[in-house]
Amino acid sequence: MEEIDDAIRAIAEPRRRAILRLVARQELPAGRIAEHFEVTRPAISQHLQVLKDAGLVVERREGTKRLYRARHEGLAPLRQFLDEMWAESLDFARRIAEGERGVSDERTETG
Repeated sequence: MEEIDDAIRAIAEPRRRAILRLVARQELPAGRIAEHFEVTRPAISQHLQVLKDAGLVVERREGTKRLYRARHEGLAPLRQFLDEMWAESLDFARRIAEGERGVSDERTETG
């Protein structure tokens, strides 16, 4: 569960979610990532470090460049957690709706 907690904390920050979207489909150098934001490069580096520490991003060095891409296997536990939570929420909503329907059906039968 700690892995999921780390991922949730990492993506709680809007810039980190934006960075994750940028590197979800392509590998990008830190400089190209930084171009999308109005913050300093060191700030982007800190965000990337948080994403790396949470297992959501992987870094590859190519000469002096650091290239980043989403680590899809790091996103899998988070996705599973959210899918399970969503399914439980839908099940709860279904039970409420069925319960309300049962209450109104009883009223029309007795009334």
